[in-house]
Amino acid sequence: MNDNENNSFDWSQKSVLVTGGTGSFGKKFVELLLREHPPKRLIVFSRDELKQDEMRQIFPDDLLSDRTPMRYFIGDVRDVDRLRRAMNGVDVVVHAAALKQVPTCEYNPIEAVMTNVMGARNVIEAAIDAKVSRTIAISTDKAVNPVNLYGATKLVAEKLFVHANVYSGYGPSHFSCVRYGNVVGSRGSVIPLFLKQRANGKLTLTDPRMTRFWLTLEQGVRLVIKCITRMRGGEVFVPKIPSMKMSDLASAIAPGCIQECVGIRPGEKIHEILISEDESHNVVDQGDMFVVKPSMVGLYNGYVENGPKLKRGFKYSSDTNDIWLDAEGILRLVDSH
Repeated sequence: MNDNENNSFDWSQKSVLVTGGTGSFGKKFVELLLREHPPKRLIVFSRDELKQDEMRQIFPDDLLSDRTPMRYFIGDVRDVDRLRRAMNGVDVVVHAAALKQVPTCEYNPIEAVMTNVMGARNVIEAAIDAKVSRTIAISTDKAVNPVNLYGATKLVAEKLFVHANVYSGYGPSHFSCVRYGNVVGSRGSVIPLFLKQRANGKLTLTDPRMTRFWLTLEQGVRLVIKCITRMRGGEVFVPKIPSMKMSDLASAIAPGCIQECVGIRPGEKIHEILISEDESHNVVDQGDMFVVKPSMVGLYNGYVENGPKLKRGFKYSSDTNDIWLDAEGILRLVDSH
C-alpha cells in the first residue's frame, strides 16, 4: 500500500471502537486519536465502570449532542451479543482487551482462555456481523514460540485474526494483527518495580542475561494507528524496535544498587522473539517494520505485499537484535514513563 493510499484514509468519517479502552493502551490511543486524527465517533468498550468514569473526566462524552465523538460502553469481550450492539455502525475496531499478566494467566488458565481466545473469537464474529471494515488486534512477542499460557493464548488469538479473513470471504471485513514487545508505562511493567526497589538499595533480577524488546506506549499507539491505514487483511505487522539487557535497565535506573538474582519465574524466557525462524520465509521488510504475510494468499482477496524478503534462517530475537539501547537511551525511555 503506497503513501497516497495511506493519506486517503479519512479518520473524520470513521467510527472507531477500542476494546479494553480503559487500559494503558486504550487511554493513550484515545488521547492521540482525538488530538491528531479526530474520528466521527470513538467508543471505549470495557468492563470497569469506575475506570470509565475516571476516563470520562478527561475525555467527556455528551450523549445529547455531537459536540464530542466520545462514547462509553460497559461490556466484556466474553459477551458476543454486547459486542454486536457496540459495533453497530463501526468502521474500525482495535482489539486491546486481554488478560496479560503471565503469573495471573498461569494461575487462572481457563479465565485466560475465555478472555484472550474466546474473546478474540467474539470480536471477530461481531465485527463480521456488523460489517466492520478494519479490525486489528494487539499481540505480543510472547506469542512467538510460547512457553507460557499467556503467550499461547495470544498465539491462538493471532491465528484467529489472520484466518478470520477466510470467514469474511469477499465481504467488507478485514482482520490483521500488530505484534510488539514490552511497553514502557504499561500496567505490569518492571520499571515501576525497579523505581520502588531503588529506595531500598536492592533490585531483584530474574537473570542477568535476560533481554527484552522495548517501546514506549506512544510508539505502540502510533504504530497501531499507522497499521490501521496500511492493513489489507491477514498480515501481522512487526515494528523494528530496540533491545535492552534487563541488568542494564536496572543499572541505569538505580546505579550503585545491589542487583539480586532471584531466578526465572514460571513461564519466562531468557530472550524474546518477534519473528521466528520458521515464519521468516513469509516475511517482507518494509523499512520501518516487518510484515508477516498470510500463508494462504489465495484466500485473502489477492493479497500482495511489496518489499524484500528476509534471508533464509532469519530470526528477530531480542539478544541478536541490530538495535540496542545504551544507558542514555534507557534513561530517556524511563523518563518518558
